[in-house]
Amino acid sequence: MNSTKNTVYQITEWITRFAYLNLLWVVFTLAGAIVLGLFPATTAMFSVCRKWLRGQTDVPVFRTFWDYYRKDFAKSNVMGLVVWLLLALIAADVFYLLTLDTAHLTWTSIPLFAFMLLVALFLFYLFPTFVHFDIRVPQVLKNAFLIMLIHPLHSLLILLCLVPLFLIMQALPALAFIFGASSYAFITMWISLNAFNKTTAKTASSLPE
Repeated sequence: MNSTKNTVYQITEWITRFAYLNLLWVVFTLAGAIVLGLFPATTAMFSVCRKWLRGQTDVPVFRTFWDYYRKDFAKSNVMGLVVWLLLALIAADVFYLLTLDTAHLTWTSIPLFAFMLLVALFLFYLFPTFVHFDIRVPQVLKNAFLIMLIHPLHSLLILLCLVPLFLIMQALPALAFIFGASSYAFITMWISLNAFNKTTAKTASSLPE
């Protein structure tokens, strides 16, 4: 009986944590007028998830979030410029594809779809790389891209996890508002940490003794 109560308590506690983290992400994104707040809030959210996944489940959520939000405000917005550029390119590709009728969607459109998929996979690793490694933005971009290339199975696993999550959130929009961002961050951070650990292990094993 006690074990059942403990399980229910732990589940409720984690639901509360995810909802609270998601709320902080929304509030601090809005506090930065969205454009300036989105990336600091997102990197802060990923930083909290990283601590949880590394066993630091008792860290004060608000203080940890605020510390990372403030510390990485400028750096994350510099990275954000690159993300906005990539999203603008994707928007241009989508607009171009929409101007074509079905008969004109030939093999020449394949590079556009491939580019959009590549950017999506790259973005999966971008924020985890940012919060996991203490490196400059150009190195963050480079490392995220390389990790994406050498870990296709992890990328596939991220997709397999996020597609059902998206369908659930689409069916229940209220859940998207309460848990959408934090659950996305937790899933991608969890899988990315596994990829980082494998990369580190491979690098260590290749060094001469």
